[in-house]
Formats: sequence, C-alpha cells, structure tokens
Amino acid sequence: MEAKDQYRACVEALRSFMESAGFSDAVVGLSGGMDSSLAAVMCVDALGADHVHGVLLPGPYSSSHSVEDAEVLARNLGIDAHTVPIVEPFEAFARALAPACGGALEGLAAENTQARCRMVCLMALSNAHGWMLVNTGNKSEAYMGYSTLYGDTAGAFAPLGGLYKTDVYAVARWRNGEEGLLAYAVAASADTGAAMGEGAASNAVDTGLMADAAGAAAARGTVPPIPERVFTKPPSAELAPGQEDEKSLGIDYATLDALLFAHVERGLDAEALVGEGFDAALVERVLSRVAATAFKRALEPPAPDAAFYG
Repeated sequence: MEAKDQYRACVEALRSFMESAGFSDAVVGLSGGMDSSLAAVMCVDALGADHVHGVLLPGPYSSSHSVEDAEVLARNLGIDAHTVPIVEPFEAFARALAPACGGALEGLAAENTQARCRMVCLMALSNAHGWMLVNTGNKSEAYMGYSTLYGDTAGAFAPLGGLYKTDVYAVARWRNGEEGLLAYAVAASADTGAAMGEGAASNAVDTGLMADAAGAAAARGTVPPIPERVFTKPPSAELAPGQEDEKSLGIDYATLDALLFAHVERGLDAEALVGEGFDAALVERVLSRVAATAFKRALEPPAPDAAFYG
C-alpha cells in the first residue's frame, strides 16, 4: 500500500470503529511527538474538529518545544486542547511509593509511573465526557514491547497500530503534503456544507459559526497540520533526562523496521534474517525481545486490519 492508501485505511477504520462502538467524540493525548500528532490528525479527518479533544499532559521531563509543538498542532487542526500537568500526581505517587521502593521511586518504575499518570488523566476525561480514548501506539513499539502496560497501551482503538514507525513518518509526510492537504480540505468543506444544510433546514443556523467553520475548513487546505519540527526532532518518550527512543531501543528505526518487516510480514526466522544480511547478534536481541514481550501485544487495543503489507 502507498502512504495515501495507508492513511485512508486508518481514517476509515477509526471512523467505522467509533460508529460501531457508539462514540461521537474522541480524546487523544498530545505529546508533541509524531505518533500523537498523526493520530490527532486522523481523528479530525475521521470525525471533524468539533468532535476531537486534545490533552497536553506535561511531566517533569517534558521539553518546552514538545509542549509548543502540541499547541501548534491543536491550533492548526482547530481542536480544543486541555492542559493537565502530571507533575503533582507523579510526585505524590513517588512519595507514597518511596518507602516500598528502597527509599526512592527511580528508573523504569518512575518512567512507567509517569505514563500511567497520563493515562489516569485521559481515562478520567473519557469517562467524564463520554469521549473515546484513542491509542497512539505503532507496530514497531508493539513488537518491541516499547510501551507501558496500563499506560500508553490503553485506549479503545489504535489507528496507527498497523503501521511501522518509519511508515508513520511517511504517512504523516503525505498528509502534510499538497495531495493530503487537498484531499482532506475537500472532505472538511463537504462536512461543513452538510452541517450548514442541516442547520438551514431547521432554521437554527448561526451565520457567524458558519463563517468560522468554512474558514477553518479552508485553512486545512493550506496549512500542514503537523509542525515541521515534529518530523526532524529525535523521537522521545520524555520520561527521563535526555531520553531518545532509538537510544533506549539500541537500534535505529530504519534498521529495526526492516528487520521486523522481514520477520513479521515475510515470516523469516533468525537464520534467514542473517542470510539477508542482518547482524546475527542484532537478530538474536530483537527476536528475543519480540518473543519476551508477546504478552504486552495481547493487551494492545484493536487496530486497522487493512492489508498494509500484503
């Protein structure tokens, strides 16, 4: 599948899932990174901006540029954006858990507690407003177990769950480009026109709101929704000082995705992967991690079942 077809399949799958589950609105955490940015754009293209609610959840290691990128994304999409800092709840957990953790909550336990604080906040908003929580994970993270159980694995549906990380970037680049902007500006204009027609029929049209909606739809055809910096900065969970995904994984995403594709989509075993030119030690390390974290994948939310790589 080409990037444009992958994107459309994700949007349609998200829309279909929400309709079948009876949800009209979605809530998505906005970290300022690529996964949450693309997931938010997909939500808007599936549901319309009025039905998508972003939440910024800055923590002790969140960078100022990530917060700024999330804010710019929300403005570009025309969605509301709530800010719910997790520093206080995280510090409260750290104090409460310190005695049982040998005096301090540190390392992986501290990192995962931050992720779970974020999910508690998102689920609270989901319950309070009846919004469906959208998961922002991708296939590379799922196969490497690079996620927090009951943290960023939570959510009702994962629109990016069928895409490897490198394809997440390719799909986002398509959506930010001229073809993607045109395709979804037309869809937004059609939705706005339909809403206007319904309002006119009921004599309940607010002309000011109509103008605002039409202007927002037009803007979506000219402004790339995802800030360019999101494409160029190193991916990071920002759960510890200086953390970067590829350093934590010990492998760059291009190599990882090529290896995972050969193993998962083509069915190559360790011997065949080495025969394809992958380093034997790297193959052993990646496949061992894939096997060891299978229990996590069993708890991931559903994702589009399109044949992205068939």
